[in-house]
Amino acid sequence: MSNPSLFARAAEPLLNLVHKIKPDQLAARTPDTEWDVRGLVNHLLIWGPPMEGAGRKESVTPVPEDTDFTDGDWSALLIAQIERTVAAWGVPASWEGMTYMASPSELPAEAVGGMGLVEMLAHGWDLSRAIGQDVEWPDDVVLATYEVVAGMAEMGRDEGIFGPEVVVAEDAPMFHRMLGLTGRDPGWR
Repeated sequence: MSNPSLFARAAEPLLNLVHKIKPDQLAARTPDTEWDVRGLVNHLLIWGPPMEGAGRKESVTPVPEDTDFTDGDWSALLIAQIERTVAAWGVPASWEGMTYMASPSELPAEAVGGMGLVEMLAHGWDLSRAIGQDVEWPDDVVLATYEVVAGMAEMGRDEGIFGPEVVVAEDAPMFHRMLGLTGRDPGWR
């Protein structure tokens, strides 16, 4: 899966969504019961630098979880962070060997990059539902992300990263099946 262009194409719909979020939507609920839009924007800004660092093989400690970036120009901050993360993972070497993710412990770079794909699609969808916008990713990006989620779903649930699986029909679109594996209901409105 180590395809740097895949990561960039996964980010495009997320970047488009960020441009559409209005300040009065920051309190909107998302399908991820842990966060409203404000919380999700902060989550992406808190974990963006460690994901960017991982693409450069550097361990970057995230800022505290209760940091709130939404007082200032959070939209510009988030867009710039996503673009820096895409650039860091846009180098083929970023997908090779081992890297770090906010820890001195090494992890396979391809697994960390895969987690970045999952973050962009799952949280991008969360944001799209919260602000009432449709979002789509290219089929190959969805397939690659589904494969990452399928390979880590049980571990993700054990670690509290994913919620309980939402059963989705086997003939449902691949994107819906990926959402179900992460514990999201594709029909959430």
